[in-house]
Amino acid sequence: MIVLRPAAAGLPCVTMWLKPNRALSRRDLRRLIGVLAALALTTAGVGAWQGNVFAPLFALLESSAVAFALGVAWRAGDRSERITLDEASLEVRALPGRRSMRFQPYWVRVQLKPGRGGHRLWLTSHGRALEIGAFLADEERVELSKKLMVLLADLNSQSRR
Repeated sequence: MIVLRPAAAGLPCVTMWLKPNRALSRRDLRRLIGVLAALALTTAGVGAWQGNVFAPLFALLESSAVAFALGVAWRAGDRSERITLDEASLEVRALPGRRSMRFQPYWVRVQLKPGRGGHRLWLTSHGRALEIGAFLADEERVELSKKLMVLLADLNSQSRR
């Protein structure tokens, strides 16, 4: 998901937030885990009633493992990137975390290169390269590259005037 906050009247910078798409809220995730655990335990109860005494133990272990895996996958959706573009710099900051890189907007190049499973989006300048939007869908990376190219071209044409 790409959220663009254009420059305001007093603020000359443009900010783009890149976030992975999420299908579930935290509340919906808890509901899903509860339903899956209830189904597994119900099935295990029927199995125990028919003589499989280990079915409830296996269902508890399986439900715990599934809940843990879904929680890890859901938390991976918290990562994001913030791209700030103004007249002096283009800054990419990975959130959560401290990874940050600045480029001079006049020299930065946006490159969309074929990679594993689709395109990879790179910002390059002065021998440095940074991949951005790795968690976005392929179509979103293409859209982001077009937006960045337009924003950089506009900024460079304004600075020449």
